Amino acid sequence: MPASQASTVVVPSTIVVMGVAGCGKSTVAALLADRLGWDLLEGDSLHPARNVERMSAGVPLDDADRAPWLAAIADRVREGAAAGRPLVVACSALARRYRDVLRGKGVVFAYLAGTRDLLESRIAARSGHFMKPGMLDSQLRTLEPPQPDEAAVTVDIDAEPEAIVAGILSELGLVAAAA
Repeated sequence: MPASQASTVVVPSTIVVMGVAGCGKSTVAALLADRLGWDLLEGDSLHPARNVERMSAGVPLDDADRAPWLAAIADRVREGAAAGRPLVVACSALARRYRDVLRGKGVVFAYLAGTRDLLESRIAARSGHFMKPGMLDSQLRTLEPPQPDEAAVTVDIDAEPEAIVAGILSELGLVAAAA
């Protein structure tokens, strides 16, 4: 359920579902895109092979590693906006400087926030994902939650994904597409 709305948002055309590993970005983004009838972009699918190799080996990414990945996501966001195709993006966007790369007219962020214990348990329960449990510390050190001057809502992940999505829709004043 939503914890707070950091700023008033006018009709978004892109929602970036953000947060650290294990917060449910992919699940929530997919449900949100489905509910809205919007396109979905799984940001992890745009990581260069080198980034995936590094993370799979337990090596945290640095800003130089993230730069081409964020640029590729930003390109997709701009392409969607130019084509008039609303988009939901799953992307960690942990630091403000990363969100600044993605930011643009109609872009809002839905920050999925949770306790360390909950995040650790979710990461440990996953199999086949390149993000290893030991990398949570690095992500939490990098995390800069959205500030009041950013177009963002913050939601607590200690709820079922459907309830989280319903909260995001409510906070943003959006209505689910007709089935």
